[in-house]
Amino acid sequence: MSAPVSAPDTTTSPARRKVRLRRGSTDRSAAALLLTGTVLAILWANSPWGWTYEAFWETELEIGLGGWQMHATLHDVVNDGLMTLFFFVVGLEVKREFTIGELTDRSRAIVPIVAAIAGLVIPALLFVVIALPTGELSAWGVVISTDTAFLLGALAIIGPPFPARLRTFLLTLAVVDDVGALLAIGIFYNTGLDLVPLAIAAVLMVAIALVRYLRAGRGLAYGVLGIALWVAIAMAGIHPTLAGVAVALLIPVFPPRRTEVERTEELTRAFRESPSAQYAAAVNRSLRESLSINDRLQAEWGPYIAFLVLPIFALANAGVHLDAETLASAFASPLTWAIIAGLVVGKFVGITAVTAIVRATGIGRLAPGLGMPRVAGGAALSGIGFTISLFIVGIALPDGELQDHGRVGVLTASLVAFALGWAIFAIADRLDPPKAVGKVLARPFDPERDHYRGRPDAPYQIVEYGDFECPFCSRATGSIDQVIRRFGDEVCWVWRHLPLEGVHPHAKLASQAYEAAALQGRFLEMARTLFQHQDALETDDLCRYAEEIGLDVPRFLEDLQSPAVVRRVEDDQIDAEFMDLHSTPTFFVNGRRHIGPWDSRSLIRSLEASASVPPEPAAER
Repeated sequence: MSAPVSAPDTTTSPARRKVRLRRGSTDRSAAALLLTGTVLAILWANSPWGWTYEAFWETELEIGLGGWQMHATLHDVVNDGLMTLFFFVVGLEVKREFTIGELTDRSRAIVPIVAAIAGLVIPALLFVVIALPTGELSAWGVVISTDTAFLLGALAIIGPPFPARLRTFLLTLAVVDDVGALLAIGIFYNTGLDLVPLAIAAVLMVAIALVRYLRAGRGLAYGVLGIALWVAIAMAGIHPTLAGVAVALLIPVFPPRRTEVERTEELTRAFRESPSAQYAAAVNRSLRESLSINDRLQAEWGPYIAFLVLPIFALANAGVHLDAETLASAFASPLTWAIIAGLVVGKFVGITAVTAIVRATGIGRLAPGLGMPRVAGGAALSGIGFTISLFIVGIALPDGELQDHGRVGVLTASLVAFALGWAIFAIADRLDPPKAVGKVLARPFDPERDHYRGRPDAPYQIVEYGDFECPFCSRATGSIDQVIRRFGDEVCWVWRHLPLEGVHPHAKLASQAYEAAALQGRFLEMARTLFQHQDALETDDLCRYAEEIGLDVPRFLEDLQSPAVVRRVEDDQIDAEFMDLHSTPTFFVNGRRHIGPWDSRSLIRSLEASASVPPEPAAER
C-alpha cells in the first residue's frame, strides 16, 4: 500500500528497479566482453605467437554439395556470416522503432534524429578534409557509426545520475546512426552489381514479405529464404551482411495482441484448474502469438549477439600490431588522424551543436531532465565507433598497412571519446552539482499534452502524480473537489501517472484505460469510475466501465494497448523517476513540491502561500 506522505526510499516499483538494474548490468557486461575480445586480439597479435593470429583467421574452409563448392576463411565466416546476424538484430530494432517505438512520435524524435544526421555528415566531411592527402577518401564510412554496445556500456560505467532520458536519447540517435551506416555500406561499399542475382534477391524479398501470411512454419521459412537471400546478395556484388537487414525489415512488428493476451489468461486459468501437457502447449503457443516475431527474435537473438557474436568479431578484427614501427607509421598518417578527428571531434560537435540549434529554434525540445551538459557527454561517447567502424576498415581500405592505420585510428578514437565523455560528465557535475530532485516540477504543465480540470491559464495550479489502485489517491479526489469549489476557475488541476506496479499490479493498465478514455474526451468520467472500483481493474472490468461511460468500446480496446498510450503513461513514470517520486499521491503546487498533508485545507493554504512566491523554472538536469 502506498503512503500519503512518506514511503520507503524507492524510486519506482521493485520490479521496475530490478529491470533497470539488470539493464545497466547487461550493458556493462556486453561492453566488458567486447572490450575483452579487443584486448585479447591485441595481446595475441603482439605476442611472440603473433604470427598465428593472422594464420588462424585466414584458415581456409570449404563447403561443398555435389558440384557446388564455397571457399571462405574464418575471417570471412565472422565478417560475412556472423555479422549478418548482428545486422539482422540491428534491422529488427530499426523496424520496431520506426513502426511502434520512439521514432513514431515526431515531437519526441526530431531532436535525436536531426542530431544523428549531423553526427553522420559532419564526421564524414571532417574525415574527407583531413584525409585528402592520402587519397583514401572512400574510407569516410569508418567515422559515421557509433558502437551502441560500447556506448551503453560506457554510459553504465560512468553512471551519471538519472540516466533514463539520456539513454533513450542516445538509443534513438543510435538507431538513426545505424540506418545511415547500413545505407552507406549497401550503396557505397559494393563491388559492382550483377543484375541477375539482384533480380533473384528481389523475388526472394517478396517471398519473405509474404511469409507472414503462413499459418505455420514461419520461422523455418524465414530461415531458408534468408539464407537464399544472403547467397543472392553476395553474388549480386553487395555485401552479404545486408541480407540480415533486408530480412529484418520485412518481418512484421506489432503491439501485443489483446485477443491473444486474453486467450492466454483463459488458458492459464484452465491449466491451473486442470494441469495437462495439452493446456501447457496451448498456453506457450498463445504466449508466443501474442507478441510479434520481431519482439521474440530480438529477445532470443539479442543476448547471443551481445555476448558471443560481437566479442568474436572484436577478436577477429582488432588484432592490430602495436609495435613501435606500426604506431609511428599510423600516427604519422593523415588517415589515422582523419579517423580520430571524425569520430571524436565530428561526432561531438555535430551532435551537440545541432541539438543546441534545434532546441534554440523551437523545432524540437529535449525531454525533462535532459540538459545540454548531458547531451554533450553523450555526444562525446558517441565517438566510440568500434564494430561497424572496424567492419568498414576491412572493406574500404585496400591493403594491410592502411587497415592497421585505420584500426589504430578507431581504437584511439574510442579511448579518447570515452575519456572525453567521462570528463564532460565529471566537470558538469562539479560545476553544477546534482541538485536535490523532486522539489520542482520537471515537466511544466502543457495544455496540449496534459489532462486537466479548470482554465489552463488559471493563476493557481495543482499537478497530482497518482495511482488508480492507490486508496489514498481515491481519497484525495475529495480534497481536490473541495479545492476546486474554493477557488473555482482560478485553479487548474492536472493529473499525471505514477502507477506503483510493485504493490499495485493493475495500476498501469488502469492508467492506460484513463489515457484511452481521454482519446474520446472522457478521462474525468473514467478516472472517477476507476477510483470507485479499485478492486476490479481487469481488462473485462475496464471494458465494462468504458461502455458505462459511453465510450466506443472497440476503439477503446484498440487504444488500450497502443504504443502511443503506453508511451504516454511511461513518460509520466520517467518524469517521476527523475524527480525521485516514490509515493502517491504526490502534489506540486504552482510548480513546487507540496510537502505535508494533502487534505483540502492544507492544499488551499499551500496554494494561497504560493501566490507570493515567484515560480521556479522546471528542472533541467
